[in-house]
Amino acid sequence: MEGPPASARPVAEPFARSVEQHAGAVREAILAAVGSGSEDLDVADAVGRALAVDLIAPIDLPGFDNSQMDGFAVRSVDVRAAPVTLPVHTTIAAGDGRPTRLPEGSVTRIMTGAPLPEGADAIVPVEDTTPAGPDAVTIGTAAGPGSFIRRRGEDIRLDEVVLGAGGHLNPARIGAIAALGLTTIPVRRRPRVAVIATGDELAPRGGPLPFGHVYDSNAPMLAAALRTDGAEVTLVDRSDDRPDRFLHLLTAAAAAADLIVTSGGVSMGDFEVVRDVLEPRGGRFGKVAMQPGGPQGLSIVDDTPVISLPGNPVSSLVSYAVFIAPVLRELAGRPATPRTTAAAGRDISSIAGRRQFLRGRVADGVVEPVGGPGSHLLATMASANVLIDIPADVVAVAKGDKVRVWAI
Repeated sequence: MEGPPASARPVAEPFARSVEQHAGAVREAILAAVGSGSEDLDVADAVGRALAVDLIAPIDLPGFDNSQMDGFAVRSVDVRAAPVTLPVHTTIAAGDGRPTRLPEGSVTRIMTGAPLPEGADAIVPVEDTTPAGPDAVTIGTAAGPGSFIRRRGEDIRLDEVVLGAGGHLNPARIGAIAALGLTTIPVRRRPRVAVIATGDELAPRGGPLPFGHVYDSNAPMLAAALRTDGAEVTLVDRSDDRPDRFLHLLTAAAAAADLIVTSGGVSMGDFEVVRDVLEPRGGRFGKVAMQPGGPQGLSIVDDTPVISLPGNPVSSLVSYAVFIAPVLRELAGRPATPRTTAAAGRDISSIAGRRQFLRGRVADGVVEPVGGPGSHLLATMASANVLIDIPADVVAVAKGDKVRVWAI
Protein backbone atom coordinates (compact mmCIF):
# COMPACT_ATOMS: atom_id res chain seq x y z
CA MET A 1 0.00 0.00 0.00
CA GLU A 2 1.60 3.23 -1.13
CA GLY A 3 1.91 6.12 1.30
CA PRO A 4 0.41 9.49 0.49
CA PRO A 5 2.52 11.92 -1.50
CA ALA A 6 4.25 14.68 0.43
CA SER A 7 1.78 17.26 -0.89
CA ALA A 8 -1.07 15.35 0.78
CA ARG A 9 0.32 15.84 4.27
CA PRO A 10 -1.44 18.33 6.51
CA VAL A 11 0.55 21.52 6.76
CA ALA A 12 2.62 21.47 9.95
CA GLU A 13 5.27 23.84 11.12
CA PRO A 14 8.53 21.89 10.90
CA PHE A 15 11.09 22.61 13.56
CA ALA A 16 14.64 23.72 12.96
CA ARG A 17 16.63 23.17 16.12
CA SER A 18 20.14 23.08 17.47
CA VAL A 19 21.40 19.87 19.01
CA GLU A 20 20.98 21.40 22.47
CA GLN A 21 17.38 22.45 21.79
CA HIS A 22 16.32 19.02 20.55
CA ALA A 23 18.21 17.26 23.34
CA GLY A 24 16.27 19.40 25.83
CA ALA A 25 12.93 18.52 24.23
CA VAL A 26 13.75 14.80 24.22
CA ARG A 27 14.94 14.91 27.82
CA GLU A 28 11.76 16.64 28.96
CA ALA A 29 9.59 14.08 27.17
CA ILE A 30 11.44 11.08 28.62
CA LEU A 31 11.48 12.39 32.20
CA ALA A 32 7.76 13.23 32.02
CA ALA A 33 6.94 9.72 30.79
CA VAL A 34 9.12 7.72 33.15
CA GLY A 35 8.27 9.79 36.21
CA SER A 36 9.41 8.79 39.67
CA GLY A 37 8.18 5.20 39.71
CA SER A 38 10.04 2.74 41.92
CA GLU A 39 10.02 -0.89 42.94
CA ASP A 40 11.45 -2.84 45.86
CA LEU A 41 14.14 -5.38 45.01
CA ASP A 42 16.12 -7.88 46.99
CA VAL A 43 19.49 -6.28 47.73
CA ALA A 44 21.33 -9.01 45.83
CA ASP A 45 19.22 -8.35 42.71
CA ALA A 46 19.60 -4.57 42.73
CA VAL A 47 23.07 -4.30 41.19
CA GLY A 48 23.11 -1.97 38.20
CA ARG A 49 19.98 -0.14 39.30
CA ALA A 50 19.53 3.37 40.72
CA LEU A 51 18.41 4.02 44.27
CA ALA A 52 14.95 5.62 44.39
CA VAL A 53 15.32 7.45 47.73
CA ASP A 54 18.07 8.50 50.10
CA LEU A 55 19.29 5.42 51.96
CA ILE A 56 19.55 6.10 55.73
CA ALA A 57 21.69 3.83 57.90
CA PRO A 58 19.53 1.89 60.40
CA ILE A 59 22.58 0.94 62.51
CA ASP A 60 26.17 1.92 63.17
CA LEU A 61 28.78 0.13 61.09
CA PRO A 62 30.77 -1.40 62.70
CA GLY A 63 28.18 -1.95 65.37
CA PHE A 64 30.78 -2.30 68.15
CA ASP A 65 34.46 -1.62 68.82
CA ASN A 66 36.41 -4.60 67.46
CA SER A 67 39.89 -5.85 66.68
CA GLN A 68 41.55 -5.08 63.38
CA MET A 69 44.12 -7.85 63.88
CA ASP A 70 44.66 -11.28 65.40
CA GLY A 71 46.60 -10.51 68.57
CA PHE A 72 46.07 -9.38 72.14
CA ALA A 73 43.76 -6.76 73.61
CA VAL A 74 45.65 -4.71 76.18
CA ARG A 75 45.51 -1.67 78.38
CA SER A 76 48.08 0.63 76.80
CA VAL A 77 49.40 1.70 80.21
CA ASP A 78 50.24 -1.96 80.97
CA VAL A 79 52.51 -2.32 77.94
CA ARG A 80 54.13 1.12 77.99
CA ALA A 81 57.40 -0.43 79.28
CA ALA A 82 57.46 -3.26 76.70
CA PRO A 83 58.86 -5.79 76.45
CA VAL A 84 56.70 -7.02 79.28
CA THR A 85 55.22 -10.43 80.13
CA LEU A 86 51.56 -10.53 81.20
CA PRO A 87 49.02 -13.25 81.97
CA VAL A 88 46.40 -14.13 79.34
CA HIS A 89 42.99 -13.62 80.92
CA THR A 90 40.78 -15.26 78.24
CA THR A 91 40.25 -15.62 74.50
CA ILE A 92 37.62 -13.81 72.36
CA ALA A 93 36.79 -15.08 68.88
CA ALA A 94 34.92 -13.29 66.11
CA GLY A 95 31.21 -13.66 66.72
CA ASP A 96 31.65 -14.07 70.47
CA GLY A 97 28.74 -12.22 72.05
CA ARG A 98 29.74 -12.64 75.69
CA PRO A 99 30.39 -9.35 77.53
CA THR A 100 33.95 -9.43 78.85
CA ARG A 101 36.19 -7.15 80.88
CA LEU A 102 39.98 -6.99 80.79
CA PRO A 103 41.47 -6.95 84.30
CA GLU A 104 44.36 -4.58 84.92
CA GLY A 105 47.79 -6.12 84.39
CA SER A 106 46.59 -8.81 81.97
CA VAL A 107 45.80 -9.30 78.28
CA THR A 108 43.08 -11.02 76.27
CA ARG A 109 43.84 -13.12 73.23
CA ILE A 110 41.58 -11.72 70.44
CA MET A 111 40.79 -12.56 66.83
CA THR A 112 40.14 -10.19 63.91
CA GLY A 113 36.61 -8.80 64.12
CA ALA A 114 36.04 -9.91 67.72
CA PRO A 115 34.48 -7.36 70.11
CA LEU A 116 36.91 -5.37 72.23
CA PRO A 117 36.70 -6.26 75.93
CA GLU A 118 35.77 -3.48 78.32
CA GLY A 119 38.87 -1.80 79.71
CA ALA A 120 41.08 -2.53 76.70
CA ASP A 121 42.17 0.43 74.58
CA ALA A 122 44.67 -1.12 72.14
CA ILE A 123 45.51 -4.25 70.18
CA VAL A 124 49.00 -5.71 69.89
CA PRO A 125 49.34 -7.85 66.71
CA VAL A 126 50.29 -11.45 67.36
CA GLU A 127 53.51 -11.05 65.37
CA ASP A 128 54.70 -8.53 67.99
CA THR A 129 54.37 -11.07 70.79
CA THR A 130 56.10 -14.23 72.04
CA PRO A 131 54.45 -17.08 74.00
CA ALA A 132 55.64 -17.24 77.63
CA GLY A 133 54.03 -20.44 78.79
CA PRO A 134 50.45 -21.77 78.53
CA ASP A 135 48.81 -18.75 80.15
CA ALA A 136 51.17 -15.83 79.53
CA VAL A 137 52.61 -13.82 76.64
CA THR A 138 55.48 -11.40 76.19
CA ILE A 139 54.42 -8.17 74.55
CA GLY A 140 57.35 -7.02 72.46
CA THR A 141 56.29 -3.48 71.58
CA ALA A 142 54.32 -0.73 73.25
CA ALA A 143 50.87 0.13 71.83
CA GLY A 144 49.27 3.53 72.03
CA PRO A 145 45.56 4.04 72.76
CA GLY A 146 43.41 3.08 69.75
CA SER A 147 46.07 0.95 68.04
CA PHE A 148 44.48 -1.57 65.62
CA ILE A 149 40.96 -0.95 66.88
CA ARG A 150 37.95 -0.49 64.58
CA ARG A 151 35.66 1.94 66.35
CA ARG A 152 31.88 1.69 66.41
CA GLY A 153 30.34 3.80 63.64
CA GLU A 154 33.74 4.42 62.05
CA ASP A 155 32.41 3.39 58.61
CA ILE A 156 28.75 4.44 58.78
CA ARG A 157 26.83 6.09 61.59
CA LEU A 158 23.23 5.50 62.56
CA ASP A 159 20.87 7.84 60.62
CA GLU A 160 23.65 8.88 58.23
CA VAL A 161 22.86 9.07 54.49
CA VAL A 162 24.67 6.06 53.05
CA LEU A 163 23.79 6.76 49.41
CA GLY A 164 21.70 9.52 47.88
CA ALA A 165 18.68 9.02 45.65
CA GLY A 166 19.75 8.23 42.09
CA GLY A 167 22.99 6.58 43.19
CA HIS A 168 24.10 3.71 40.98
CA LEU A 169 24.19 0.40 42.83
CA ASN A 170 27.52 -1.24 42.07
CA PRO A 171 28.87 -4.34 43.90
CA ALA A 172 30.67 -2.30 46.58
CA ARG A 173 27.49 -0.36 47.39
CA ILE A 174 25.47 -3.57 47.44
CA GLY A 175 27.99 -4.91 49.97
CA ALA A 176 27.65 -1.82 52.17
CA ILE A 177 23.85 -2.02 52.07
CA ALA A 178 23.88 -5.73 52.91
CA ALA A 179 26.21 -5.02 55.84
CA LEU A 180 23.48 -2.76 57.26
CA GLY A 181 21.16 -5.77 57.43
CA LEU A 182 18.73 -4.58 54.77
CA THR A 183 16.99 -7.24 52.67
CA THR A 184 15.13 -5.07 50.15
CA ILE A 185 15.70 -1.56 48.82
CA PRO A 186 13.60 0.78 46.64
CA VAL A 187 15.11 1.34 43.19
CA ARG A 188 14.00 3.42 40.27
CA ARG A 189 11.85 1.47 37.86
CA ARG A 190 13.59 0.78 34.57
CA PRO A 191 12.12 2.79 31.68
CA ARG A 192 10.18 0.39 29.44
CA VAL A 193 11.06 1.11 25.83
CA ALA A 194 9.68 -0.27 22.55
CA VAL A 195 11.68 -0.18 19.32
CA ILE A 196 10.13 -0.11 15.84
CA ALA A 197 12.29 0.03 12.72
CA THR A 198 10.48 1.05 9.53
CA GLY A 199 10.97 0.68 5.79
CA ASP A 200 9.80 -1.52 2.90
CA GLU A 201 13.46 -2.29 2.24
CA LEU A 202 13.99 -4.09 5.56
CA ALA A 203 14.32 -7.87 5.42
CA PRO A 204 14.21 -10.16 8.46
CA ARG A 205 17.54 -11.60 9.52
CA GLY A 206 18.00 -15.31 8.98
CA GLY A 207 16.12 -15.44 5.67
CA PRO A 208 16.96 -14.71 2.03
CA LEU A 209 17.89 -11.16 1.09
CA PRO A 210 15.84 -10.03 -1.93
CA PHE A 211 17.47 -7.68 -4.38
CA GLY A 212 17.05 -4.06 -3.29
CA HIS A 213 16.58 -4.99 0.37
CA VAL A 214 18.79 -4.81 3.47
CA TYR A 215 18.69 -6.80 6.66
CA ASP A 216 17.19 -4.90 9.58
CA SER A 217 20.10 -3.81 11.77
CA ASN A 218 18.49 -0.78 13.41
CA ALA A 219 16.01 -2.58 15.65
CA PRO A 220 18.52 -4.96 17.30
CA MET A 221 21.17 -2.23 17.42
CA LEU A 222 18.89 0.25 19.20
CA ALA A 223 17.54 -2.45 21.52
CA ALA A 224 21.11 -3.35 22.51
CA ALA A 225 21.96 0.31 23.15
CA LEU A 226 18.84 0.77 25.29
CA ARG A 227 19.63 -2.29 27.40
CA THR A 228 23.22 -1.13 27.81
CA ASP A 229 21.98 2.16 29.22
CA GLY A 230 19.60 0.62 31.74
CA ALA A 231 16.27 0.41 29.92
CA GLU A 232 13.91 -2.56 29.79
CA VAL A 233 13.12 -3.29 26.14
CA THR A 234 9.53 -4.51 25.92
CA LEU A 235 9.08 -4.81 22.15
CA VAL A 236 11.39 -4.99 19.13
CA ASP A 237 9.71 -5.06 15.73
CA ARG A 238 9.79 -3.66 12.23
CA SER A 239 7.16 -2.20 9.97
CA ASP A 240 6.91 -1.76 6.23
CA ASP A 241 5.73 1.54 4.81
CA ARG A 242 2.02 0.82 5.14
CA PRO A 243 0.48 3.34 7.55
CA ASP A 244 -2.02 0.80 8.92
CA ARG A 245 0.77 -1.66 9.75
CA PHE A 246 2.86 1.00 11.47
CA LEU A 247 -0.12 2.39 13.38
CA HIS A 248 -0.98 -1.12 14.60
CA LEU A 249 2.55 -1.63 15.95
CA LEU A 250 2.59 1.85 17.41
CA THR A 251 -0.64 1.26 19.33
CA ALA A 252 0.68 -2.02 20.74
CA ALA A 253 3.96 -0.39 21.68
CA ALA A 254 2.24 2.48 23.48
CA ALA A 255 0.34 -0.02 25.62
CA ALA A 256 3.52 -1.88 26.58
CA ALA A 257 6.08 0.88 27.05
CA ASP A 258 6.85 4.22 28.66
CA LEU A 259 8.74 5.31 25.58
CA ILE A 260 8.83 4.36 21.88
CA VAL A 261 11.90 4.73 19.67
CA THR A 262 11.41 4.48 15.92
CA SER A 263 13.92 4.54 13.08
CA GLY A 264 13.29 5.63 9.51
CA GLY A 265 10.39 7.41 7.87
CA VAL A 266 11.15 10.91 9.17
CA SER A 267 12.45 12.80 6.13
CA MET A 268 10.70 14.79 3.41
CA GLY A 269 10.21 11.99 0.84
CA ASP A 270 6.98 10.45 -0.44
CA PHE A 271 7.07 7.27 1.65
CA GLU A 272 7.87 8.51 5.15
CA VAL A 273 5.48 6.32 7.13
CA VAL A 274 6.45 7.59 10.60
CA ARG A 275 5.93 11.20 9.63
CA ASP A 276 2.79 10.41 7.60
CA VAL A 277 1.15 8.71 10.58
CA LEU A 278 2.34 10.92 13.42
CA GLU A 279 2.37 14.42 11.98
CA PRO A 280 -1.44 14.53 11.57
CA ARG A 281 -1.63 13.40 15.21
CA GLY A 282 0.38 16.35 16.45
CA GLY A 283 3.89 14.96 15.94
CA ARG A 284 6.66 17.45 15.28
CA PHE A 285 9.27 16.74 12.62
CA GLY A 286 12.09 18.77 11.21
CA LYS A 287 15.82 19.27 11.01
CA VAL A 288 18.38 19.39 13.78
CA ALA A 289 21.58 21.21 12.85
CA MET A 290 23.79 18.13 12.99
CA GLN A 291 25.32 15.54 10.70
CA PRO A 292 24.67 12.68 10.61
CA GLY A 293 21.16 12.61 12.06
CA GLY A 294 19.56 15.80 10.79
CA PRO A 295 15.95 14.56 10.36
CA GLN A 296 14.30 14.00 13.75
CA GLY A 297 10.79 13.71 15.18
CA LEU A 298 9.08 13.87 18.55
CA SER A 299 5.45 12.89 19.12
CA ILE A 300 3.01 11.67 21.78
CA VAL A 301 0.81 8.61 21.22
CA ASP A 302 -1.61 7.62 23.99
CA ASP A 303 0.48 9.65 26.46
CA THR A 304 3.61 7.79 25.35
CA PRO A 305 6.48 9.78 23.83
CA VAL A 306 7.70 8.63 20.44
CA ILE A 307 11.27 9.62 19.61
CA SER A 308 11.75 9.21 15.88
CA LEU A 309 15.29 8.77 14.59
CA PRO A 310 16.56 8.66 11.00
CA GLY A 311 16.72 5.33 9.21
CA ASN A 312 20.35 5.24 8.10
CA PRO A 313 22.10 3.04 10.68
CA VAL A 314 24.91 5.43 11.59
CA SER A 315 22.49 8.38 11.78
CA SER A 316 20.21 6.31 13.99
CA LEU A 317 22.94 5.25 16.42
CA VAL A 318 24.55 8.68 16.59
CA SER A 319 21.13 10.25 17.24
CA TYR A 320 20.52 7.73 20.01
CA ALA A 321 23.90 8.52 21.60
CA VAL A 322 23.30 12.27 21.46
CA PHE A 323 19.64 12.52 22.47
CA ILE A 324 18.51 9.39 24.34
CA ALA A 325 21.47 7.73 26.02
CA PRO A 326 22.35 10.66 28.35
CA VAL A 327 18.84 10.73 29.84
CA LEU A 328 18.61 6.97 30.33
CA ARG A 329 22.04 6.85 31.96
CA GLU A 330 21.00 9.62 34.33
CA LEU A 331 17.83 7.74 35.26
CA ALA A 332 19.88 4.60 35.89
CA GLY A 333 22.30 6.50 38.12
CA ARG A 334 25.13 5.67 35.76
CA PRO A 335 28.00 8.01 34.97
CA ALA A 336 27.66 10.07 31.83
CA THR A 337 29.52 8.83 28.77
CA PRO A 338 33.05 10.25 29.05
CA ARG A 339 33.64 13.38 26.98
CA THR A 340 37.24 14.50 26.69
CA THR A 341 39.57 16.02 24.11
CA ALA A 342 42.16 14.55 21.77
CA ALA A 343 44.52 15.87 19.13
CA ALA A 344 43.30 15.50 15.55
CA GLY A 345 45.46 12.98 13.70
CA ARG A 346 44.91 14.76 10.38
CA ASP A 347 43.17 17.77 8.90
CA ILE A 348 39.36 17.53 9.11
CA SER A 349 36.86 19.59 7.14
CA SER A 350 33.33 20.27 8.34
CA ILE A 351 30.11 21.85 7.12
CA ALA A 352 29.24 25.34 8.29
CA GLY A 353 26.09 25.50 10.41
CA ARG A 354 25.98 21.79 11.28
CA ARG A 355 27.45 20.14 14.31
CA GLN A 356 29.40 17.14 13.06
CA PHE A 357 29.66 13.80 14.87
CA LEU A 358 32.36 11.89 13.01
CA ARG A 359 33.39 8.35 13.84
CA GLY A 360 36.91 8.05 15.16
CA ARG A 361 39.47 6.02 17.07
CA VAL A 362 41.55 7.42 19.90
CA ALA A 363 44.98 6.04 20.72
CA ASP A 364 47.67 7.75 22.82
CA GLY A 365 45.70 10.99 22.92
CA VAL A 366 45.35 11.24 19.12
CA VAL A 367 42.05 10.73 17.30
CA GLU A 368 41.81 9.53 13.71
CA PRO A 369 38.53 9.64 11.77
CA VAL A 370 37.50 6.19 10.53
CA GLY A 371 35.46 5.45 7.43
CA GLY A 372 33.82 7.96 5.17
CA PRO A 373 31.05 10.45 5.93
CA GLY A 374 28.24 8.18 4.68
CA SER A 375 25.57 7.43 7.26
CA HIS A 376 25.14 3.88 5.92
CA LEU A 377 28.70 2.80 6.82
CA LEU A 378 27.78 0.78 9.89
CA ALA A 379 30.83 -1.50 9.80
CA THR A 380 33.15 1.49 10.19
CA MET A 381 30.99 2.72 13.05
CA ALA A 382 31.64 -0.62 14.71
CA SER A 383 35.40 -0.01 14.49
CA ALA A 384 35.17 3.43 16.14
CA ASN A 385 35.58 4.04 19.85
CA VAL A 386 34.61 7.74 19.90
CA LEU A 387 32.51 10.34 18.17
CA ILE A 388 34.46 13.41 17.12
CA ASP A 389 32.29 16.40 18.07
CA ILE A 390 32.95 19.40 15.83
CA PRO A 391 30.91 22.52 16.64
CA ALA A 392 28.55 24.01 14.06
CA ASP A 393 30.66 27.14 13.67
CA VAL A 394 33.88 25.25 12.85
CA VAL A 395 34.57 24.43 9.19
CA ALA A 396 38.15 23.17 9.46
CA VAL A 397 40.28 21.41 12.07
CA ALA A 398 44.04 21.30 11.53
CA LYS A 399 46.15 18.28 12.37
CA GLY A 400 47.16 18.54 16.01
CA ASP A 401 44.24 20.76 17.02
CA LYS A 402 42.30 19.64 20.07
CA VAL A 403 38.81 18.31 19.35
CA ARG A 404 36.05 17.07 21.65
CA VAL A 405 35.47 13.31 21.65
CA TRP A 406 32.63 11.24 23.10
CA ALA A 407 33.36 7.67 24.15
CA ILE A 408 31.10 5.09 22.48
